[in-house]
Amino acid sequence: MSPLKNASAHLVLGVDVGGTFTDLFVLDERDGSAHIIKVPSTRGEEAKGFMHGVARVSGNQSGGAASSLATIVHGTTVGTNALLERKVARTGIITTRGFRDVLEMRRRDRPQTWGLRGSFEPVVPRDLRLEVDERVLADGSLHTALDLAQVRMQAQVLLDAGCEAICIFFINAYANPINEQQAVEVIRGMWPNSYVTAAIEVLPEIREFERCSTATLNAALQPVVGSYLAKLEDDLRKEGFSGELLIVQSNGGVMSRETACDVPVRTALSGPAAGVIACAAVARASGYLNVITGDMGGTSFDVSLVAAGEAALAAQTSIEFGLVVRSPMIQIETIGAGGGSIASVDASGMLQVGPESAGSNPGPVCYARGNSRPTVTDANVVLGRIAADRPLGGGLLKALDAKSAAKAIQDLIAKPLGLDTLAAAEAILTVANAKMAGAIRVVSIERGHDPRQFAYMPFGGGGALHVCAMMREVGVTTGIVPRYPGVTSALGCVMADMRHDAVQTINQSLADLDVIHLLSLLTRLAEACQKRLDSAGVRFESIQEVVALDMLYMGQTHTLQVTLDTQEITRQTIQSAFEKTYLASFGRILNGIAIRVMNLRYARIGVRPKFDLTILAPNGVGSSRSLGTQQVFHAGKWWDSQRYARLDLPVGAEIRGPAILEQSDTTVWLEPSFIARVDSLGNLLVERTAE
Repeated sequence: MSPLKNASAHLVLGVDVGGTFTDLFVLDERDGSAHIIKVPSTRGEEAKGFMHGVARVSGNQSGGAASSLATIVHGTTVGTNALLERKVARTGIITTRGFRDVLEMRRRDRPQTWGLRGSFEPVVPRDLRLEVDERVLADGSLHTALDLAQVRMQAQVLLDAGCEAICIFFINAYANPINEQQAVEVIRGMWPNSYVTAAIEVLPEIREFERCSTATLNAALQPVVGSYLAKLEDDLRKEGFSGELLIVQSNGGVMSRETACDVPVRTALSGPAAGVIACAAVARASGYLNVITGDMGGTSFDVSLVAAGEAALAAQTSIEFGLVVRSPMIQIETIGAGGGSIASVDASGMLQVGPESAGSNPGPVCYARGNSRPTVTDANVVLGRIAADRPLGGGLLKALDAKSAAKAIQDLIAKPLGLDTLAAAEAILTVANAKMAGAIRVVSIERGHDPRQFAYMPFGGGGALHVCAMMREVGVTTGIVPRYPGVTSALGCVMADMRHDAVQTINQSLADLDVIHLLSLLTRLAEACQKRLDSAGVRFESIQEVVALDMLYMGQTHTLQVTLDTQEITRQTIQSAFEKTYLASFGRILNGIAIRVMNLRYARIGVRPKFDLTILAPNGVGSSRSLGTQQVFHAGKWWDSQRYARLDLPVGAEIRGPAILEQSDTTVWLEPSFIARVDSLGNLLVERTAE
């Protein structure tokens, strides 16, 4: 897309920084027009790629490039990458005596459930996990008062050891925070920066490992995310930006920059979460309430499920083995199967794809930037599904080196496996498709959903190349390729509402529950969340709230999240809601067994102004004329495939496979026996025809 010209401060910019590209979706609130921009990411200097994209918004490469922007909503991978690569701040922990190893013991699990070996290195080594004398019992009673002199001494030890951030985690503080609050007050008075995390402030919830892990990861990320956002905001201000910078959370909502600096752990997986929000909205507008989303970028394949128009939220997730974050997150299954995932033959002679990725630098072999190991993108180029003479999105490359890609596949894959080059390239895609289909089954079949009752919506730069393969592998009958698949996460940034979640442990039987006290807690959580909304300085069309309880039968371990009607909360309505939820989940209720309420959960949502998705639709002036044919190798033979400019196709146009539909942010490969139709919003609806 060409850069905007003569833009005023009525632009809302959604920015998703991925491993290969930085994607931008630009909405002009004056006339409802929209534009997309794609620039190469700068790994390790994410703000640099971000600012290159901002300069493209106005077409101005020098001063004042951001003056046209009213609001920026940013989905960032900085926190996620820092955790995955263990490039976090040197962090210390002060905890209750006897509990320094909670972070390392975890839940006594191991990386491979059935393996005999496995190792885990916590983000904070044992010599930086220090103890003090204090103890609160599970019922909230104070057993041992806090020794403040010990707190000061241990904090100084951590400072002398070079710690930049610190986490205070005391056992049972969720039941009575007095000791932890006193320790935090003392440490904040002597710590040289603001990177002090109190576990009770991040997660006032029962379960000691999850609370310790979440708070520790938050502390370790504060300097990383905080410095990134501070630099980014400084760069934006220098370029004339005077609006609001909002950050996408992993729950699909957005938060202010200040909140993101306070609780950066909530930014984990925020980019894929924004994409799921966009997919759910686009699917609803197209008449589909049940969709499985698949985000295939340069490094990973992220899958999620949307049922009845709503994305599923999980109470916690693992960024990697042992790195547990207990905070509401959109349920996303991630595997290493992106366009840059490297293919190899292991010592046993098996073909493997990923998890290692070539990223954007050096990138796939066809980028001709020094990589010699073939990737999924190289296989697609060799098989003709990506035209080698076509410019790569964002101006990264003017053409692709198909010959070098073919040589890499021949030398490193075909020869070891005894295959020819084309068969080896197909084998790479077969393995990658099988891995992606497995991830789809995890979020659908393994969670009680029949994927045949869902549509499949691929997005990301590489998702549309594999839409037909995923439909075949999983049995989905309809595929929905959004108008701009490559910038769907950036679109989701613009669409996301502001949301803040809070939790408080109750841990009482329903029969003993003090409903008056519950309502007072609810009021306190609502006020705290509203303060977060107010601090962002954003205009909302309305305020919504979600109230839920984590409940279970006495003697059970795992809870069910039970949503309550806020108009009438009584002991009877709580029991009725629990039994209804339990019956729907397990097919029966357990009469005569006591019910327990573990946690109160609250979410306050500031609904941001929405825009009409019809602005993405074709403008009525288009053509279904083929741009010519291209040879594509599929199922063991070459096919003459028609090439189309996807964005030129008018509403109602039908394209029969084999065909290639090209646009600046992606390529759609339509296999033989598949047909695609352009709907009223410009989406491609893909279906399988009779053989």
